[in-house]
Amino acid sequence: MLGLQALTAKVRDWLGRGRRSLDGVVHKASAQEDKTIGSPAPTIIPRSEHGITRANISPNALKVLYRLRAAGYQAFLVGGGVRDLLLGREPKDFDVATDARPEQVREVFRNCRLIGRRFRLAHVFFGNEIVEVATFRRMAVGAEDEDSQTEGGMILRDNVYGTIEEDALRRDFTVNALYYNIADFSVVDYATGTQDLKDGVLRLLGPPDVRYREDPVRMLRAIRFAAKLGLRIDPEAEAPLRELGFLLRDVASARLFEEVLKLFLFGFGLESFEKLRHYDLFRRLFPDTEEALAHEESDFPITFVHNGLSGTDARVREGKSVTPFFLFAVLLWEPVRRRAQELQDDEGLDPFPAIEQASFEIVTAEVGRVALPKRFSLPMREIWMLQHRFEQRGGRRPFRLLQHPRFRAAFDFLALRAQSGEVDPALALWWERFQAADTPGREALLRDAGGEGGAKRKRRRRRPRSRRDEHSGDPAPQAQEP
Repeated sequence: MLGLQALTAKVRDWLGRGRRSLDGVVHKASAQEDKTIGSPAPTIIPRSEHGITRANISPNALKVLYRLRAAGYQAFLVGGGVRDLLLGREPKDFDVATDARPEQVREVFRNCRLIGRRFRLAHVFFGNEIVEVATFRRMAVGAEDEDSQTEGGMILRDNVYGTIEEDALRRDFTVNALYYNIADFSVVDYATGTQDLKDGVLRLLGPPDVRYREDPVRMLRAIRFAAKLGLRIDPEAEAPLRELGFLLRDVASARLFEEVLKLFLFGFGLESFEKLRHYDLFRRLFPDTEEALAHEESDFPITFVHNGLSGTDARVREGKSVTPFFLFAVLLWEPVRRRAQELQDDEGLDPFPAIEQASFEIVTAEVGRVALPKRFSLPMREIWMLQHRFEQRGGRRPFRLLQHPRFRAAFDFLALRAQSGEVDPALALWWERFQAADTPGREALLRDAGGEGGAKRKRRRRRPRSRRDEHSGDPAPQAQEP
């Protein structure tokens, strides 16, 4: 494995040498901190040669850029926001890079909060919008940075500040090493980001083996960007994916949860799922599901997940809400279903307690890998528990189920099961009609289903026991069921 100094040298060789002043602003770091390690000469794309306009940038992000510059600091839009604007997409958010330290950013903005320990950031709040401001970083090099990485190369601490040139060197993909300069409205490209966007290539900035070991989440980011942007992964970046997937086991489970949401809840979940399985990364996140998918039953398991993710993507495109608990219910259902069946067959459990125990086992194991919070795991288990109640259509049970706060999510899950061939589609159709019907219509549907029509049964009152009955050895006469 390459050391950090060797890595920096190799990246430097790839990107070129030299240094160029970008906006004439004096860097505020000390001379000792201003050492440039292999600074590449950037490509400056003037305003006339790119399509980014301030009209497409959040007004609050512009406020941050202008105020930092007025305070004497360099300020750039960076990363995904610049990339998406160049592609003609609407960015989800805007990030700012600056030579101001987090504490200096807080001095400029009263509406600022500092977050993070591993990676110190400033969040500037404008109502519901947050503009993230990051100080230029550099790769950790030298004895003073020995505690910043593990022996395997994983970054533990990333608060080593540097210059914009050094900041570009440490970014993951070339398409993310793009900076929009508010000083002259140019785009500054330290790698081959603009050309790679034109060519539809996702390329790592530096040796893939080293960059993945620094941060294994970059493997998931490669999948996400390829799926989201329709880019093909560069062969050099692609080659280690299957080999290094095991590194994800060392990533904090809470961080993996956030990455799973980004992979599956933003409109390209099905494509992400297929790519994750292709590169043998899905089992690193959901091993129980992957094992279940390997034992297909008339193509059902993969069809179920496929349909669930496809439906989620459609909802995102239509501007409808999506929720993590339904996503995880889809991703974990097949191992829960299989385990519940084993408990019924091997231990003789009834369906409901079998599902209850199976869900506890599978969710407990999964939370150890991907930290699914209780606010999502509890409603997820609820919609699983409600599935057996859809089979019970007698008496007042359907009316009570209709009032359950998780009914709609549980019904959508039932419809997905029916679509995938797990349950009779007629059952889902009956419940769809039951929801839409008025009270007489619901009573009729209950009668057709063999229920009680919703009418209360008259219970024949028992005859009070007489003293003679109490003292005789004969039992008192019992009322007969109607």
